[in-house]
Amino acid sequence: MQLALTLGFTTACFALFFWSFSRDRSRYRNCWLLFIALLSLGPMIILLPQPLMQQVGVAVAAVILAGILAVPFFLIVNGITMIRREGKHISHLLSLIMGIAVLIGEIATAANLISSSEDMDSPEVILHHPGLTKVESFISISVIYVSLAFLVFMIYTVFLQIIPRKNDFDYVIIHGAGLLDGERPTKLLQDRLDKAIEVYRRDPTPPKMIPSGGKGDDEKISEAEAMKRYLISQGIPEDDILIEDRSTTTYENLSFSKEIIDSQEGRKYTALVTSNYHVYRALRYCRKIGLECTGIGSHVAFYYWPSALIREFIAVHAEPKHLLIFAGGWLFMISVLFI
Repeated sequence: MQLALTLGFTTACFALFFWSFSRDRSRYRNCWLLFIALLSLGPMIILLPQPLMQQVGVAVAAVILAGILAVPFFLIVNGITMIRREGKHISHLLSLIMGIAVLIGEIATAANLISSSEDMDSPEVILHHPGLTKVESFISISVIYVSLAFLVFMIYTVFLQIIPRKNDFDYVIIHGAGLLDGERPTKLLQDRLDKAIEVYRRDPTPPKMIPSGGKGDDEKISEAEAMKRYLISQGIPEDDILIEDRSTTTYENLSFSKEIIDSQEGRKYTALVTSNYHVYRALRYCRKIGLECTGIGSHVAFYYWPSALIREFIAVHAEPKHLLIFAGGWLFMISVLFI
């Protein structure tokens, strides 16, 4: 009976996730449904034989604890690396800032647990201030709440990159990402182009490529034109390239590219290629403009990924609807503390 209930619950969680995922990959609920489905695997440990159950349980707990303790130091070191390689722009400080915040939260949590475990009637307890405990709890809960939300977001972002996808497209939109010397693709943009070329060559019926990006004030040519030149240099026929050179934002990239696709005849299975950390937010824009497509992520340097993903997390949660939900959840957690 216990086995049936455990398997039934886990199956129901994964079924609900895949139902939602199959309907729309850009929905925010998918992040939490996937996380809950993965958590539902936990009770499966109790179905193992007693000695093995204890060993697996201890191993899992040890890995989780080690991960929790290592995260802030990894983020801090990564933040320092990011600053050294990319400069001191505010977006490059995100990993460092989050690492420091998580470290403070872990210290506050540890201090709060120690304070809570002390015997208040013991004469040895000299330093104890209830107000301090409240402050520790406030910091601890806030950091845990934000960290959990980010973890859920990160897991789904990674999941989008590893799921199988089809290789038969009619159009491939490639997002711009700035130019070197005003006319050459940056490494980030080149990685996107290389991924798009990979998609093109694997397709049994080569799709039309849509490099998308306008001309910035400091650029000699449009990003789309620079991308087109790179594609041609890699053997992509010019007839298979339709440039979109008016856009200045991700939303415009997709909107103007959709106009090009809508103006064409025939089937319109579409893929969008962007950096792996950016796929989820790009898919959300696709839903807003009614563009059905598959998101494909290109390689990003490992040191760059954490800060970039934090930036995406902030951007998604800055949307009015999600900001309200996120703030409401945080206020609920804090209210429980002070009741």
